[in-house]
Amino acid sequence: MPILAWIVVGIIGGFIGSKFVNNRGEGLVGDLFLGVIGAVVGGWAFNQFGHSGVTGINLYSILVSAIGSIVVLVVYHALSGHRIRA
Repeated sequence: MPILAWIVVGIIGGFIGSKFVNNRGEGLVGDLFLGVIGAVVGGWAFNQFGHSGVTGINLYSILVSAIGSIVVLVVYHALSGHRIRA
């Protein structure tokens, strides 16, 4: 998948994930970083369960990226001691 598609899916997935966990965004750079890492984590996790990972700019890939970014955010907050805001 081209790097531009990873960036677009990463921004959208990271924003959704950070809104879901933190109830606010992490900023453009934070959402991008979180989303790209989340896309990689989500793609790997979905492949482990027999599903396809991030396949392009589509709703399924955004869902995979968002789920991955939620996992990354929860682990980050658990390890860093930050509280998740409701």
